[in-house]
Amino acid sequence: MRVTVQKESQKGVRMTRPVRIGVQLQPQHAPDYGKIRDAVLRAEDAGADVVFNWDHFYPLYGDTDGAHFECWTMLGAWAEKTERVEIGSLVSCAGYRNPDLLADMVRTVDHISGGRLILGIGSGWYEKDYAAYGYEFGTAGSRLRLLGEYLPRITSRLGKLNPAPTRRIPILIGGSGEKKTLRLVAEYADIWHGFGERDEFVRKSAILGEHCGDVQRDPLEIERSTWWPGTELAPAYVEAGVTLFTDHVGGPDYDLTTLREALAWRDEYTPPQLSGLA
Repeated sequence: MRVTVQKESQKGVRMTRPVRIGVQLQPQHAPDYGKIRDAVLRAEDAGADVVFNWDHFYPLYGDTDGAHFECWTMLGAWAEKTERVEIGSLVSCAGYRNPDLLADMVRTVDHISGGRLILGIGSGWYEKDYAAYGYEFGTAGSRLRLLGEYLPRITSRLGKLNPAPTRRIPILIGGSGEKKTLRLVAEYADIWHGFGERDEFVRKSAILGEHCGDVQRDPLEIERSTWWPGTELAPAYVEAGVTLFTDHVGGPDYDLTTLREALAWRDEYTPPQLSGLA
């Protein structure tokens, strides 16, 4: 039985979300793209709800000059090859592409996939990417300011494109900065991907709630997301409001053992307070 979480919004509306499991297939150390394609299909067949990649130009660990592929061209290929699973980047770097162009890319992949794209986006952090490809690295503050400038341009362009997106494309923002990032989450995101131990996640989620109050938005409109913590810790995160967990797997072989464990947990676990919920 799939677990669903029900909570009452500030407007008195009962909101229901399914607990979902995603996997990030890190497009590194796999010079044979066929292995990445195979991993996407295996993840979909296993029952994953979302398959993410990431938006980097070099591997983040191991041989950092090793084999690597680009994010958005890959998402276009995934959109054609898959049938059910949602796809996206966890997360795309705002500074790597003109925001109006990115919006058009997003809309196009949305159509190719039949409405299964999630726009994951963040401010960026990996200096090697910036230096090698000629982008200004700046500071953490300047990169966040750029993200703040680009988000309204992206949403505006999505509203002008012809044909329009097939649906209101969900925006996932990754990051946990209390003053700036979480404010942008409150203003623009449908999904917040946060980090840290459970208690720290709860604290940051409460700060996000305060920002939502400042912009007059119900915080329950924003899905909470984090990395897969394992079957023992996952229930505590669900109780803290998380409904999207994502495992991460690197190449070249893309072992999906942990993903399958997470999917089995998703299908079998029912918290006591949620007993009887479909």
